[in-house]
Amino acid sequence: MLSVLSSHLRYRRVILASQSPRRLELLRDCGLNFEVIPSSFEENLSKERFPTPDLYVIENAKQKALEVLHRVSSDENAHSKLSTVVIGCDTVVVQDGVILEKPKDEEDAFNMLTKLSGRSHDVFSGVALFTAERGIDNPHLFFEKTSLVFGPLEPEDIRVYIATGEPMDKAGAYGLQGRARCFVEEVHGCSNNVIGFPVQRFCQELKSLASRNEI
Repeated sequence: MLSVLSSHLRYRRVILASQSPRRLELLRDCGLNFEVIPSSFEENLSKERFPTPDLYVIENAKQKALEVLHRVSSDENAHSKLSTVVIGCDTVVVQDGVILEKPKDEEDAFNMLTKLSGRSHDVFSGVALFTAERGIDNPHLFFEKTSLVFGPLEPEDIRVYIATGEPMDKAGAYGLQGRARCFVEEVHGCSNNVIGFPVQRFCQELKSLASRNEI
């Protein structure tokens, strides 16, 4: 990862198309220099269009990044366009084939956490990377899946957790990096993926792109 950062991304304009503080922190921790331009994509895709959750999160990530790419391209000159890399990401929780995104209100958060109580679920993150080498019509796309098991949750504990406000901006109504870590009995896969960004997989994908001169 360090060699890719120094040789391939050092002089690039790297943009994270997300306002998630978790993604920002995870990417900064791995040494990536970037700026944040939140996407204005409405995230109103019909889930019924997608046969599997991975296709849904990948398309959301792609559309988030694409919206930002179009916006910054209109303000850049030809030289700077060649050096821009845009990263989009989307994360959802899936249980029994049902996609759980951010709760609409506290009651929605309560219902989500009640469903997760004492059971297993999966977290999917989709990532889209737009680079000049691959072109606007051929972004690099991938997803990561992590499986978790929650212990039994008492309704009172769920209400107390919701009262902290922590669940309200998170897919599945919980944050592994916060108070909800005490709910989790098992994690199978990348824990950073649950927090909001699959850092290890992202680094692997960057290396792969660099080896093919696609970044």
